[in-house]
Amino acid sequence: MSYIENICKLTKKAAPSIARKSEVEKNAILLDIADAIEANEAEIIKANELDLENADKNGVPKTMLDRLKLTSERIKGIADAVREIVALPDPIGKGEVYTNRDGLQIKKVRAPLGVIAIIFEARPNVTYDAATLCLKSSNATLLRGGKEAINSNRCAVKIMQEVLKKHGVDENAITLVDDITREGTTELMQMREYVDVLIPRGSKGLIQSVVKNSKIPCIETGAGNCHTYIEADADLTMAVKVAVNAKAQRPSVCNAMETLLVHKNILAEFLPMLEEAMTAVNVELRCCPECAKYIKNCVPATEEDYETEYNDYILAVKAVADIDEAIEHINHYGTGHSEAIITSSLTLSDKFQREIDAAAVYVNASTRFTDGGVFGLGAEIGISTQKLHARGPMGLYEMTSTKYLINGNGQTR
Repeated sequence: MSYIENICKLTKKAAPSIARKSEVEKNAILLDIADAIEANEAEIIKANELDLENADKNGVPKTMLDRLKLTSERIKGIADAVREIVALPDPIGKGEVYTNRDGLQIKKVRAPLGVIAIIFEARPNVTYDAATLCLKSSNATLLRGGKEAINSNRCAVKIMQEVLKKHGVDENAITLVDDITREGTTELMQMREYVDVLIPRGSKGLIQSVVKNSKIPCIETGAGNCHTYIEADADLTMAVKVAVNAKAQRPSVCNAMETLLVHKNILAEFLPMLEEAMTAVNVELRCCPECAKYIKNCVPATEEDYETEYNDYILAVKAVADIDEAIEHINHYGTGHSEAIITSSLTLSDKFQREIDAAAVYVNASTRFTDGGVFGLGAEIGISTQKLHARGPMGLYEMTSTKYLINGNGQTR
């Protein structure tokens, strides 16, 4: 038996040990995990510093290093996110009850998915978010992080497994796949016998590779080629403020804006304001020919720019004739993640929200708000960009399936 098959088998075997725990018991485990994260801050930072050093030597871009880095503040944020999960209602066993025409009492309740494998890249906070969300929703977790965060991930899983053992739970209910080779990942994607759901979280390339090669049912998350459209009637001061936040507040994340679309009638007034604000936060502008007329320092935009999720201080800027062209552009190039319009028109905002095909559609607000915690879901497993099972931020409810419980008194058919 290979390493991959063995670890999947162990996780499958461990799943019932977490599924049988009550809400009170799971919350106690989570509170201890939160405390353990804070208590082991020095160990976590030491492991993370090793990852950062290796990543820097390997030429990982600075914006990606930011995603990888753990600070005291971020570690506290991770622990607080775990405590927020404790405060959320447990979906397991909750649902509706009705009696059918045969006198059978039928309960339709939420049930765990089982074993959830998560393949993700260089964001060690995902290790904690994913494992604890799965724990609260009574699922076992199989984590396969990127090579850049391997030491941080080993440390995280070690901390959480020690808490599981303390509470009499099989430690393999949270496991880390230490094989980070492409061959190991390919083998993991074939483990349908042991894994119920596979969730890729990361770049478009990673997600597409998993979706195309996995034999396990997948939920697509993460890729965010996000847009903001500035309508002719927009409050331009607001538009600049929202655009800067959407692009530069944290450019390495999936809900950061990558392309700004601007109504042709406001190019002369709006674009100099935009350039001044974006230059102040070191954003490079890549412009279509029309926009380049009003921006002093920009790079000519190519077709590839409109298709790219930069995860960097780079923004494509394109002029459009009207809202219909903006919607057409977004639905063609977007990844179904988060899109925004800045407008003072209720009619146009309704049209935009109705016709844009995305998980989250904003009016007069930054795309950076697409987040499970911001939406009141606690920590999230990721942002689902598909339409079946779940769409948008995946919190506790989205980590469950349904189960029917039927009680009778001798009925036959």
